[in-house]
Amino acid sequence: MTEAFIYDAVRSPRGKGRADGSLHEVTSVALSARILNAVKERNGLDGHAVEDVIWGNVTQVGEQGGCLARSAVLLSDLDERIPGLAINRFCASGMEAVNLAANQVKGGAGSAYIAGGVEMMGRVAMGSDGAAIAVDPSLAMKTYFVPQGISADIIATEYGFTRDEADALAVESQNRAAKAWEEKRFAKSIVTIRDQNGLPILDHDEYMRPGTDMQTLGALKASFRDMGEVMPGFDKIALMKYPHLERINHIHHAGNSSGIVDGAAALLIGNREFGAAHGLKPRARIRATAKIGTDPTIMLTGPVPVTEKILKDSGMKVSDIDLFEVNEAFASVVLRFMQAFDVDAGKVNVNGGSIAMGHPLGATGAIIIGTLLDELERTGKGTGLATLCIASGMGAATIIERV
Repeated sequence: MTEAFIYDAVRSPRGKGRADGSLHEVTSVALSARILNAVKERNGLDGHAVEDVIWGNVTQVGEQGGCLARSAVLLSDLDERIPGLAINRFCASGMEAVNLAANQVKGGAGSAYIAGGVEMMGRVAMGSDGAAIAVDPSLAMKTYFVPQGISADIIATEYGFTRDEADALAVESQNRAAKAWEEKRFAKSIVTIRDQNGLPILDHDEYMRPGTDMQTLGALKASFRDMGEVMPGFDKIALMKYPHLERINHIHHAGNSSGIVDGAAALLIGNREFGAAHGLKPRARIRATAKIGTDPTIMLTGPVPVTEKILKDSGMKVSDIDLFEVNEAFASVVLRFMQAFDVDAGKVNVNGGSIAMGHPLGATGAIIIGTLLDELERTGKGTGLATLCIASGMGAATIIERV
């Protein structure tokens, strides 16, 4: 089978996902087009250079609806003969776009793709598309549906994680992200976003809170206790599914959960012949991809079984992986991953994660693959694994190997 290589990885800075965020004035299609242009310009892609643009975005309504991928191609400077495919696997949409592109290349369906995603969470509200699992009583009752924050607290309760442990992980995420920016570790991938006049709007991840400490986080109220214990009482639903738990321990809050932000990211994926034809050097090979379904109530444990699956499928062991990127949707997700595999915390999210920098849903999967690639190159390490938990109970993973 043909090998699939990563030739480039770019991303926007992540802006606060609210009306006063720096990227709020930029539409989803405009930010996507600017990232596509960056890939084109950095790699000299003229004409019908890639087979397709595969673009993840989660809330596919309004400006993020109507096959956003094709709209972004048409607004960009890419050749109009390049089509576009919009996909949605919730939080793993950006990763699934990359994995799909890689597997298309491996299967011989085109020599190159641009893959990634976008989410403008300050412009298109999360959940505004109306998911059946949340609003259709027949499905919600069958799956014992609870919101993700409750699911994160179930994980903490089931696996014995305390609020102090979750807060300590959050503080470390902030410290690592601040150090990474201070040392310009993201410089290779960041694209400064500019306005119509060419003036810079944002050149850094603005959600970060350097200086966050345990005392600051300790003062925050648990975000999901009221919806769990009072109205509408989701804890009762969870305890019907998990009767061995006496109660749900609510440990998550705004400081140890991922931030709501705007952002986009893209990777250029191609075979060896594509690189040779365009004078490009491959940076990494995509060694394996995987996805899996999991318990839809606890919902966010997917990184564990999908990592088990991808390692088995590729004939690898956890000890073969030098670095891990585990999306920090909630602190308990990462704590559970490290517990399950007995992974050294010094190998996981070494440049911080979504707790510090934010989680632009449709883009994050592509962002963490790019971050992993940059860090492998910076440190001279060989192999990395990126994984995310996914709404409704799924997991996705990608293993890359530096060339």
